[in-house]
Amino acid sequence: MAKKESTLKNMLIALMVITIVSGGVLGYVYGLTKPTIDKVEANKNLKAINEVLKSDVEIVRTETRDIDDLTYNLAYDAEGNFIGAAIKTYSMNGFGGKVELMVGMLANGVINKVSVLSQAETPGLGANMVNDKFKGQFDGKDPKQFVLKVKKDGGDVDAITAATISSRAVSEAVKKAADGFEANKDQFMKGGNNE
Repeated sequence: MAKKESTLKNMLIALMVITIVSGGVLGYVYGLTKPTIDKVEANKNLKAINEVLKSDVEIVRTETRDIDDLTYNLAYDAEGNFIGAAIKTYSMNGFGGKVELMVGMLANGVINKVSVLSQAETPGLGANMVNDKFKGQFDGKDPKQFVLKVKKDGGDVDAITAATISSRAVSEAVKKAADGFEANKDQFMKGGNNE
């Protein structure tokens, strides 16, 4: 049997076949795993929503609205009264890039709690944003009185030691959620009684 000569044409055909087969396999595996990935993400969001809106009032109905790049998970009680919103917010200005948070805002405009959904900050420094010592300082604060900037920038937020950039990113994301909530609060309040 004669040995086939290696030509540019033969190499391109082989590369094309390998690429098509690899792409098909990757697409198939993605198709198999996507429902599981989506379920894990949904459970992570649901857990964060429950964490940041935890209160004495039972949530019986939720509604989701996307407004200006933020996702508002609105919560209502049995009588249709607005309890608050768990707002999925973000900042692109973390030291490691995007920082995603879930911020619980009560109907009275007070921050209930903050949960970190994702971050790629430096371990032992900016990644400490997940610790209660840092994120807990937002709990129960009224954004009209508590300036959502690090102290170095004239605000009320105690920055994480040696991680001012990460602290600024969290403060920015929380402020974005608080401002969006304040701008839309009236329509959220009406939403519970329009069934």
